[in-house]
Amino acid sequence: MDLRLLPSFLAVVEEQHFGRAAARLFLSPPAVTQHIRRLENELGTPLLHRNPVRPTAAGMRFAEHARTLLAAADTAVEDVHEAVRRERERTTRPLRIGIMGHGSAEITPAAVNAYRRARPEVPVEVLQLDFTEHVTALVEDRVDLAFIRPMPDDDRLVGDVLLTEQRIVVVPESARLADARTEGVRVADLADLPIFRVPDHTPTIFKDYLYFHNEAARRGRSVALFPQEVLTGVLTGHGAGSGLRSFARYYNWPGAVFVPVLDAPQESSHLAARAGDPNPEVAVFRALATTLARELAPRINAMPLP
Repeated sequence: MDLRLLPSFLAVVEEQHFGRAAARLFLSPPAVTQHIRRLENELGTPLLHRNPVRPTAAGMRFAEHARTLLAAADTAVEDVHEAVRRERERTTRPLRIGIMGHGSAEITPAAVNAYRRARPEVPVEVLQLDFTEHVTALVEDRVDLAFIRPMPDDDRLVGDVLLTEQRIVVVPESARLADARTEGVRVADLADLPIFRVPDHTPTIFKDYLYFHNEAARRGRSVALFPQEVLTGVLTGHGAGSGLRSFARYYNWPGAVFVPVLDAPQESSHLAARAGDPNPEVAVFRALATTLARELAPRINAMPLP
């Protein structure tokens, strides 16, 4: 059955006049008459009395079905358009990548650039994360992936280890510990080191990492959310910082001294994502990043401190 005939039939039923129905549909009266005849021939029974115009018993029943058929057709078209719209949004939605500090050193830009070459049709947005956003940036759907350290213990997230490094502290040239830049120090030597503060809502795992699991003894007065604030505080005598070995290469500011901590457990930077994220681009990026990490991590760890 040609569904295009149904609006003509329903218009005649509702208007009870062929001419008014034709005007309503912007058709000629002969065209509407032809539509009705085609339906009657197909169904094998009259659908309308002609004088006066009114539906027959069969026509009344068919009018109900016609309305249902047209509504179903409209719903089908809308549903298909919605599917197309969602698919278009999925394929054009940018992949949002959050980076805490310098991320996983050289692995971070290598992974972003490799993904751009592999998936040039997908826009990429890079966002800077502060020290408090291990979990929130992902669970609040502000980013799709995040280069963070260390990995939170949260069932809502999954993560890939990209780089495991020695720990360092950063102090001004005038500090006592600066003299140990070559031979290194031990955790016990950091007992009074005023490492910068972070907001109270910062995940505990980051505080443990930051203060070498001794927050009370090593908490300074200055607050920082980004590495640049740490370096500024160090150089102006307001505190000290701690981080991973590669931090020294990315933030080698004049006047800042980076001292290796010999007996601190090594720490890892991770690429984190939401658990069960259905976005296939997330899986593509994770695969590229972990492959590059296996190649680059040994070289990164072999680089000397500046």
